[in-house]
Amino acid sequence: MIYFKTAEEIELLRENNRLVSATLAELAKHVRAGVTTLELDRIAEDFIRSHGAVPGFLGYNGFPNTLCISVNEQVVHGIPSSKVVLKDGDVVSVDCGTFMKGFYGDSAYTFAVGKIAPEAERLLRVTKEALYKGVAQAQPGHRIGDIGYAVQEHAEKHGYSVVREMVGHGLGRKMHEDPQVPNYGARGRGPLLKTGMVICIEPMVNMGSREIVFERDGWTVRTRDRKPAAHFEFAVAITKDGPDVLTDFGVIEKALNNLSLIHTPSPRDS
Repeated sequence: MIYFKTAEEIELLRENNRLVSATLAELAKHVRAGVTTLELDRIAEDFIRSHGAVPGFLGYNGFPNTLCISVNEQVVHGIPSSKVVLKDGDVVSVDCGTFMKGFYGDSAYTFAVGKIAPEAERLLRVTKEALYKGVAQAQPGHRIGDIGYAVQEHAEKHGYSVVREMVGHGLGRKMHEDPQVPNYGARGRGPLLKTGMVICIEPMVNMGSREIVFERDGWTVRTRDRKPAAHFEFAVAITKDGPDVLTDFGVIEKALNNLSLIHTPSPRDS
């Protein structure tokens, strides 16, 4: 069943997703070689709680942590660990959720650790572009298949594949609501998009084959061929004026740009 949100409820969802975005921006300052994924998890939990919310993923269906952190060939749902130490060249998907004032926030961003390979940079760029292509289709009167088609077409024309088994979803008082939002599909097919719907659009794009496997921990999903994957996610409200993106990547990218400026040598240093 699809739950339609009032304007007031959409603002509560926006508040949650802005906090998720701020949490990811805070993590951007700490994603670097030598840091463990468990350290990032603790930073996120402290940040979320200090802003009056609780981690949305912690305990959800038994998930043991605040963040899903997926490194390189891991696609989604990686469990933070003191044994996973980031290194230069890694790509790290961080999926974060909050719960506050009766509603959830849910967004994801894939970070580069240090200097990554050009082919990995291209994967991240194309995956983010695919997200924006999907969001552009989130219009009242369109259908879920229009979103999936846009994501799939953009990823595949660049030689990548989209994961089929893991999909986006509705968002509200529950973390996962109807409808499912696949990253593939046919134009004009699937549930009709209507004003008041809030959905998460989250391309999961693999450099190689679309096939995935579950790790023994029962949560972590990785590519079968062990080639890298990328994952970006927006929460989006469907309004009469078109898509209203509740997530704010701007604060994340501002944090990343500030770090880049800090670490760029001045002419006197070169």
